[in-house]
Amino acid sequence: MDLLHWEDGSRDPFQEFEALQNEINRLFDGTRVPEPRGIFEGTISPAADVIESPSTFEVLCDLPGVEIGDIEISLAGNVLTLKGEKKRGSEPGQGHSYREEMKSGRFQRTLQLPLPVDGAKVDATLKDGVLRVVLPKQEEHKPRQISVKVK
Repeated sequence: MDLLHWEDGSRDPFQEFEALQNEINRLFDGTRVPEPRGIFEGTISPAADVIESPSTFEVLCDLPGVEIGDIEISLAGNVLTLKGEKKRGSEPGQGHSYREEMKSGRFQRTLQLPLPVDGAKVDATLKDGVLRVVLPKQEEHKPRQISVKVK
């Protein structure tokens, strides 16, 4: 009678127990984050880039298939919030679907900017599925060049 199935020495039973223990610990450690299921569902959707120049912040956000009327942009202090909804391209019942990979539904993305911005001068455009939000920095936070006078 064999207690352990040994496969030509290629597997160490103690390594298998250690791998099982690590997997159990990972399940119960309480820090797991649910995996995102699609572009508009999950913890980091939709994708965004924040680019800083001397006078502005520029936020670029991928929003393929989203109409301009379905986007809400709000600014509170230096926190920018983008909300919206991507609607389905076709209504259910219009034919048999063999595959459905394009996600639809509501989304929200909140980004904290490192410096305050001038909310009165924010400009937003949507072109080719990319939302571009330009946020001018407040005057007192812009870098200034100070000239030195020689006497």
